[in-house]
Amino acid sequence: MYKQINGGVCAAQGFSANGVHCGIRKNRTKRDLALIFSEIPASAAAVYTKNLVKGAPLAVTKQNISNGKAQAVICNSGNANTCNANGIEIAEQMCALVAEKLNINATDVIVASTGVIGQPLDIEPIANGMNSLADGLGNNSALACEAIMTTDTRPKEIALEFEVGGKVCKIGGIAKGSGMIHPNMATMLVFVTTDCAISSKMLQKALSADVETSFNMVSVDGDTSTNDMVSVLANGMAGNELIDSEGADYDAFCEALGGVTSYLCRMIAGDGEGATKLLECKVSGAVDDINARIIAKSVICSSLFKAAMFGADANWGRVLCAIGYSGADIDVNAVDVSFASVKGEITVCKNGAGVPFSEEIAKEILLESEIQIIIGVGKGSGSAVAWGCDLTYDYVKINGDYRT
Repeated sequence: MYKQINGGVCAAQGFSANGVHCGIRKNRTKRDLALIFSEIPASAAAVYTKNLVKGAPLAVTKQNISNGKAQAVICNSGNANTCNANGIEIAEQMCALVAEKLNINATDVIVASTGVIGQPLDIEPIANGMNSLADGLGNNSALACEAIMTTDTRPKEIALEFEVGGKVCKIGGIAKGSGMIHPNMATMLVFVTTDCAISSKMLQKALSADVETSFNMVSVDGDTSTNDMVSVLANGMAGNELIDSEGADYDAFCEALGGVTSYLCRMIAGDGEGATKLLECKVSGAVDDINARIIAKSVICSSLFKAAMFGADANWGRVLCAIGYSGADIDVNAVDVSFASVKGEITVCKNGAGVPFSEEIAKEILLESEIQIIIGVGKGSGSAVAWGCDLTYDYVKINGDYRT
């Protein structure tokens, strides 16, 4: 069990953060450099994009936390530092600047970048902004969250309180993600901090398992980013007995981690580029969880279905179509579909065939900003949830001139 609290990545003991405008972005009103710091070295874990084209920061981070430890996170927005000849050098210099200012090892820094691919990243504005960034460290999760945003229209942060072995622990996260989201490990950039004591091995195990049912179940546009990364720092300052194996304490941690990641998933999907609606697809009755995930992800990835949701059109045939080509092991004659929102729920398909329903009531339900697509596919034990958004005119407008 857990409860929501304030604080984001600064909620856990020993963590501070900040975000500033250093000059990477031309717009001086937008922060473009974020820093998260732990008072003491922390267990570290991360997952990365499976896109073969990867941002240089991912390679540096992977090497830096190969020992399972880290103490700081530096992230810039406005430039992805991807496909640059000197990308590794720039990412390493970013780590060195943090290390010098905070008196820590450069190899204890997680580095990340997000923004335009293929444009050189100048280290000078980052170096010039390091003093104000580090000197302003404090209870500033919101500023760090703002500094990692690109086309996001709103910040994404959450913090929870939970108990492990009689000790109160806290976990918080910030995320950025709005477009180029179709993860194949995790999605966009997510930074999580916790004061729970857990070994790096078990932290990695928990994170790797979690992304299969959280970030891997989000899609905005079907494009897997080059810079996707989710990282977690656990400094152990809550004082619980170290979690170094599976058991009740590990389960409690995993539940809290899942609470953070699922919340951020909803935030990312609902803030998809140009989106007006959050789509949540719930599948039950599948032969197993893997097949349920395949079905749910296929539905929320369907451009035709996403367009129908933009128009509040209860075109359930597009749901069946997406299920049919998903590749899942399924009896299409056993599929039931309903649409739901705060305005109610309406069944539109039973046993793979349409049923009479009121188009007027359906439209009223689908005009809401959060829509559930509820799918039953049989009597199996498999279930899954996926998150996406509608497809609007504005998505094309945003991406038509994103670089320029």
